[in-house]
Amino acid sequence: MDIVQSPIIPAVAAMIQEHPGTISLGQGVVYYGPPPEAIEQITTFLANPEHHKYQAVEGIASLLEQIASKLKTENGMAIDQQRQVVVTAGSNMGFLNAVLAITNPGDEIILQTPYYFNHEMAVTIAGCHPILVATNEQYQLRPEAIAQAITARTRAIVTISPNNPTGVVYTEAALRQVNDLCRDHGLYHINDEAYEYFTYDGTQHFSPGSIADSSGHTLSLYSLSKAYGFASWRIGYMVIPAHLMAAVMKIQDTNVICPAVISQYAAVGALQAGAGYCRAKLGAIAAVRQQLLHALTGISDRCTVPPSHGAFYVLLNVHTAIDALSLVERLIREHGVAAIPGTTFGLEDGCHLRVAYGALQPETAIAGIERLVQGLKTIL
Repeated sequence: MDIVQSPIIPAVAAMIQEHPGTISLGQGVVYYGPPPEAIEQITTFLANPEHHKYQAVEGIASLLEQIASKLKTENGMAIDQQRQVVVTAGSNMGFLNAVLAITNPGDEIILQTPYYFNHEMAVTIAGCHPILVATNEQYQLRPEAIAQAITARTRAIVTISPNNPTGVVYTEAALRQVNDLCRDHGLYHINDEAYEYFTYDGTQHFSPGSIADSSGHTLSLYSLSKAYGFASWRIGYMVIPAHLMAAVMKIQDTNVICPAVISQYAAVGALQAGAGYCRAKLGAIAAVRQQLLHALTGISDRCTVPPSHGAFYVLLNVHTAIDALSLVERLIREHGVAAIPGTTFGLEDGCHLRVAYGALQPETAIAGIERLVQGLKTIL
């Protein structure tokens, strides 16, 4: 555990507590809570004393049915004898389940840099080696470089689209190339789709699990945390090849037995509300995004902002010799605004900041953006 990086979000949160009034553009959550349909399901849960006992490891039947319907309609994936669903306590659990199910200690998992820090941590916790492949200057995939990184110990290639921390949406063509690489080399393609509804400017999200004949080597991870304002309820799900089901069940039964059943009932209500609930909120987030991008154009001499059309992040390449964590500390201390240093996403060269714009009410987010821009102008 000594070589596993410490999670950065609590560290930045501690800095914020030391400077009251700081506006956080750090944590990746949404500004709204769950739909009423989710809260209403709690009554259903409480009505039956049997619900207080352990339930099925893979999830309650009513939620599995809702998920299967959603996957078929929205993602082009049928749940059948080749592919199955496991409800998890968030998609982070799904990722750790996947890594433990497909690897032996010493195996390799290919991650794209910048990576999502909890993915890198999970690979290391499992006793495996994260093999890092840099994305291009626009933070898009480089399939040729990924192919060159494959060795005899490689077990999986990980992609996240829409991406955390960059906000980039990978192209369908590139995701198909990665999926083909996995098929051809006998690897698994793990694709994290937690931000599937958060796309802008007409950009389309693509699920690799919808590719014909991909069910035997593709694992898809989903979360209710973002779209349904469900972060603390800890419900996600994984779509996995059926031959991995026995291994995943062993892991999940050992780790959590079953995801919190009251949260699963709430998730049934959330999925009944459907994607329209999230999409109705996207207008406010998209407006803040435009404000952020417009404000950053005014300091283009101080930072580069590669295009991002998904999630609710931008990843700034800041033109400075100051290290990222020091810059974050100064922004909090001197200007009352927080961001996340790029080093936690594997960016060791240069200074990068992840800026999240989905967690705050629009007026607060815009005030935070103004502080960020003024801070970068003053410090750099």
